[in-house]
Amino acid sequence: MNILITAGNTQTPIDRVRCITNIFTGRTGARMALEAWARGHAVTLLTSQPETVAAGHGITVKPYRTFDELEAFLTELIPTGTFDAIIHSAAVSDYALAGVYSGSTSERIGEPTSGKIKSTHPELWMKLLPTPKLVDWMRSRWHFRGVLVKFKLEVGVSDAELVAIAIRSRIQSDADLLIANTLDSYETDAWIVDREDSASRVVRADLPKMLLDRIEQIFSAPRGSEPSKM
Repeated sequence: MNILITAGNTQTPIDRVRCITNIFTGRTGARMALEAWARGHAVTLLTSQPETVAAGHGITVKPYRTFDELEAFLTELIPTGTFDAIIHSAAVSDYALAGVYSGSTSERIGEPTSGKIKSTHPELWMKLLPTPKLVDWMRSRWHFRGVLVKFKLEVGVSDAELVAIAIRSRIQSDADLLIANTLDSYETDAWIVDREDSASRVVRADLPKMLLDRIEQIFSAPRGSEPSKM
């Protein structure tokens, strides 16, 4: 198979020296890339943390930093139709900066392309607008018809609530598999939810192997058992 994997966080620039980001390191995506490569698959890894894959592996690594850079890679690569599976594990920013304003005058004083907003302002307001869900574009905009894996993170929910959220999220994106976890258990375990709404808990260390097993099973299934098409 030819597999595309996204990994790591994205940065939301405030100006050219500051940004908003999240805590995720790209290690999960890197482990999946290494597992897929070890099985003989061709792997392209889009990651904000390219150092997580040591040089010398036969993995094509394409580094990105921002939401826009990741979106550009996906827009370029997915419509080529060369990928059999996509594992979208990147922790993508939910909001983009629409401007920085003075809290006292409401004057717009900065934007992502600003050199550096001065530190002398007594108060700053940032206007943030939602970003599109890139995983929802995989089927609809980029017409991907291979095996699609989506990741979902929640905070402060029970296992039953997490699985219910995961089922709805998988359906929303027409993903074949969804990997769900909570922030509290992020390093220890995860849930795999499939198209039959069946959920199974896996130890985090076993996730790369078990997920690649499931992807290979779906890919090799008879044509009549292929994932539904949107």
